[in-house]
Amino acid sequence: MLKHMHVALAYLTVAGFLLRAWWAFVDAPARRLKIVRIAPHVVDTLLLLLGVTMALQYGLSPVSGWLGAKLAGLVAYVGFGVLTLRATTMRARMVGLTGALASVGYIFAVAFTRDPWPLGSE
Repeated sequence: MLKHMHVALAYLTVAGFLLRAWWAFVDAPARRLKIVRIAPHVVDTLLLLLGVTMALQYGLSPVSGWLGAKLAGLVAYVGFGVLTLRATTMRARMVGLTGALASVGYIFAVAFTRDPWPLGSE
């Protein structure tokens, strides 16, 4: 049950990010609404809490292996996401969006394969 909720929140946070990124690109007034600024923090907090709960439940260490790789990807995703949503130039927003999507793709690949090198080194 926790895993399903965690996965659902992961998809929700990415969908929300994509919507907010679109609004940033077109400078939509909706991006300045209070609910739009608060809701992602609520979703992301729940996502992180479920992740920590599962890690503790399964006795996983966040400093090594695939979980550490997911956390590194998360740091990159957050950084690129901030760039996407706060940049003042279209070029910087595109760099941020590209980096954020690559980061979240990596996070999902690591989560599904439980391998920090999901594309393999074969």
